[in-house]
Amino acid sequence: MSFAAQYTRYGRHLGMDSGGAPTAQHVRYEPNDRPPLPITIGLGLQYALISVASVVLAPTIMISIAGGSDAYLSWAVCAALLISGITTAIQARRVGRIGAGYILVMGTSTAFLAICISALERGGPGLLASLIIVAALFQFALAAKMSFLRHIFTPTVAGTVLMLIPVDVAPVIIRKLTDVPEGASAAAAPTVAAVTLLVTAGIALRSFGAWRVWAPALGIVAGCVVGGVGFGIYDTSGIAAASWVGLPAFAHPGLDFSFGPTFWALLPAFVLVTLVGAMDTLGDAIAIQQVSWRKPRAIDFRAIQGALNADGVGNLLAGIAGTVPNTTYGNSIAVAELTGIAARSVGFCVGIIFALFALLPKFVATVIAIPGPTVAAYYLILVALLFVLGVKIILQDGLDSRRSLVVGLAFWIGAAFKFGWIFPEYFEGPWSGLLGNGMAVGGLTVVFLNLLAEFGRKRRLRLRTALNEDAFAEVDGVLSRLAADRRWDEPMVRQLRAVGEETLHVLLRDTGNTQRERRLLLIAEGDANRAELEFIAAMEDTNLEDQMAMLTEGAAGTPSEEELPLRLLRHYATSVRHQQYHDTDVVAVRVDASRSSRP
Repeated sequence: MSFAAQYTRYGRHLGMDSGGAPTAQHVRYEPNDRPPLPITIGLGLQYALISVASVVLAPTIMISIAGGSDAYLSWAVCAALLISGITTAIQARRVGRIGAGYILVMGTSTAFLAICISALERGGPGLLASLIIVAALFQFALAAKMSFLRHIFTPTVAGTVLMLIPVDVAPVIIRKLTDVPEGASAAAAPTVAAVTLLVTAGIALRSFGAWRVWAPALGIVAGCVVGGVGFGIYDTSGIAAASWVGLPAFAHPGLDFSFGPTFWALLPAFVLVTLVGAMDTLGDAIAIQQVSWRKPRAIDFRAIQGALNADGVGNLLAGIAGTVPNTTYGNSIAVAELTGIAARSVGFCVGIIFALFALLPKFVATVIAIPGPTVAAYYLILVALLFVLGVKIILQDGLDSRRSLVVGLAFWIGAAFKFGWIFPEYFEGPWSGLLGNGMAVGGLTVVFLNLLAEFGRKRRLRLRTALNEDAFAEVDGVLSRLAADRRWDEPMVRQLRAVGEETLHVLLRDTGNTQRERRLLLIAEGDANRAELEFIAAMEDTNLEDQMAMLTEGAAGTPSEEELPLRLLRHYATSVRHQQYHDTDVVAVRVDASRSSRP
């Protein structure tokens, strides 16, 4: 295969067209752009409107079932809205290492409901608050150590969790589809759902520009009008009873840090659900990056760490306030793709609107009164987009036979537990709520299967050294030893050594820009057909994958000295992945034996 042909092949792998130019997505406003104020406010309202009912519903269910007081319920709902607003704004704005820097709407997590109810019943609000606070600390630890867990919390895990969101919300959609007042016409539910679906999808498919931005809102309005005027299923009694403006009476539940037997008995479940929520946030943080830029970019794992930290802040605040912990809402990714607007200012606006909702009970009641069939039809569009996004993420991460088995098993095991297909009588009791969550079971299955695959790998070779000119000989020695152990032929050995040399050239480019000593960890492994190398070091801010994607094919003249190692690495390697974390960078390079035979 010719040198130019290899450029074309690799360019397509990185999301480039045959001419070498990055392919464009239908994104009107990227994260750094500033849309006009009417669009920002209007879209912020749309995001808030489709999420506020979920935010309010979780604490309402929790306290109602557990038998809490009305004062505590009002306090918990108001606190949930305020915390959702604060953390949504932080996700968009990014404060230091907290926040993703993208539109990620935050809200209460239904995954916590079962164990929160158990904590309320067994120890009261004080015990609940202390359990949430301590479990939140594990989320911060996960974000800080994410580079060490890169083989566990992978894009494959994220994609599988996203694919399972439709499975998890399917019962809710089905229930909402028939949620009409008693005595309503038999045609009310299907007609209202069909109108909402047709208007939203029709505008999104046939329109561009401003009309596409308003597709979700127009679909909801159309469903409400048909439901209210045509069939009388828009119930306004709750709206009339709610006050215009108001704050709940102070009813803070207090904190119980006595750490008694009940606390230690419930803590493992809280930690596990917190980690499951982190997997959900991981998937959402990867997906929002995929739909927010016109030109495809490599996944920024620093943004994922920021998203996890913001999620941890939300859980910490929820514990202090005594309400349900937070998580990211996947519908924000679907809306960003549907409208083509991913500006951070919109996410910040959503946070402000959530905070205002906490002070406007009548407005919240208006949103909650939206007919069930309208909600169901709208969510049907969102979960369809989320499923496809999950598939895209898995395909971009590479879907070989091993990953195909992992994803297929995890998806169907998650679905089977969700719908009670696998011996449900054996999974009843305190863990039934967790085991009935498809995302939780599917995500944990992916993690377990990934760990199982890791144990089956051959012995890895490791090298720890200073990242300087002396590292060339040491790296070459390790790679030569790996080649001898695996008994590779001479073309494969030359290919592997060339990849090691060019990767080091790239890593050493910015050595002169820093006074501190930089260290390198090389992890090398392989089998009969391929070699996989991980170079772990601190690098400059620019992502290596993005730099390689920007190399133009067939450019006039000779490549610059800075470009040459990138071009050679792109030529020799089968794939290159650059994962950027805070203080740590991982460059994963793969070399297939089939490529070593080319001239």
